[in-house]
Parts: sequence; structure tokens; C-alpha cells
Amino acid sequence: MMTKSHSDYERKLLSTIEEHGWQFTFVFDPDGEEPDIGYSVGFTKTLKAPEFIIFGLPKDLMSSMLWEVYRQIQNGAEPEDGMAWEGLLEGFSCISRKAIHKELHTEYTVSANWLWRENGNVGAPEVFQLVWPGAQQGLFPWEEGCVQDVIDRQPSLWLSE
Repeated sequence: MMTKSHSDYERKLLSTIEEHGWQFTFVFDPDGEEPDIGYSVGFTKTLKAPEFIIFGLPKDLMSSMLWEVYRQIQNGAEPEDGMAWEGLLEGFSCISRKAIHKELHTEYTVSANWLWRENGNVGAPEVFQLVWPGAQQGLFPWEEGCVQDVIDRQPSLWLSE
């Protein structure tokens, strides 16, 4: 429900979720020192499902991946920790990991946390990180032999620190 006390951003966010079911939120570091972030806002409201976050890929690709997750959940997929997701990246599976990092909602998924509370919920929304493998070896960041760039571009939010 929109009120006059909402900021322009909050009104636009609520309107986008009303129209499309969710909003893709993109966060980038203007200095290029930190990986770009893309996350969903509204999966919890529209789908009664966790929100999702992705790091280190181009903006349009992250948006496309989250749209596919949205469609799969709409069609009955039930997100789980360690679940393989097909159809997000051509030729590769992605793995969802339950995000538990202590700064998850204050540093990474701020808008999703705001929406959660705006809808009268307590605590914070459940979030899964979509983790992608390196294109050359197909290895995930936790697998031996994964290239450092793939590791560096995906902070491990499934770890508490």
C-alpha cells in the first residue's frame, strides 16, 4: 500500500512489483573494486518464496537469470539450499545457497528487507544466493581448482562471516 510518506524510490518499487510481480535491483561499485550485485525484490510478496541475489555478472544477464528463477518458482519450483537451477546460464547449472551473512540485509539486500517489513513481517526475508561456475572449468567457488576471479566475483554469503 502506497502512502505519501513513501519516497519516490519506494513508490516506484511498489508500483513495479504491483505491475510485474517483482523488481530487479542492481547495485554497482562506481570504482569497480567490488563486484556488481543484482537481486530480486518482491519474490517474498508475490510468490511467497525467498528473494535471490547474484554477484559479478553483467546487469542484463543477472536480470535475465532472476526472471527465469521467477518463472520456475511460478511453475512450482521450491528453492532449497544446494539446489541446481537449469536454464539460467547457457550450458551451465547454477546452485542456490541459503544466504546467512551477518550483513546480508544491511549491505546487500536492503530494498528486499524494506519491502519485507513494509508488508508487516518481522525479522528479515529469506534470501538465496545464485552461484555460477567458471566458464572454462565449470567449477564453483567452493570446488578445488576454481579460478580466483570466479571466487573473487562472488562473495560467499552462505557463510556467516
